[in-house]
Amino acid sequence: MKLSNQGNSLVVTGFTELSAGNAGEIREPIRTALTGTLSNIDMDLSQVQFIDSGGLGLLVALQKTAAERQGRIRLLNPTPRVQQILELTRLHRVFEIVRS
Repeated sequence: MKLSNQGNSLVVTGFTELSAGNAGEIREPIRTALTGTLSNIDMDLSQVQFIDSGGLGLLVALQKTAAERQGRIRLLNPTPRVQQILELTRLHRVFEIVRS
């Protein structure tokens, strides 16, 4: 996983799975990196091939973390599999999904 700053956003890239097995490994570094003026989280989902309920819970938890800082989470370029899960769970209505 790679974290980088872009303006007031923390950009998270470089992972292929969002699951109960790796949610903690992803969540804690992101929360630690949200310092100073960083308030938004941009999650690059372009390489994610697997997401389960733990991964969805992670996204919801990160949204709450961003909201506490008056920010938001954006999901960038979700793969078709991930997009399908977001739509089935209606979370596509909760998160801002950005395609480039």
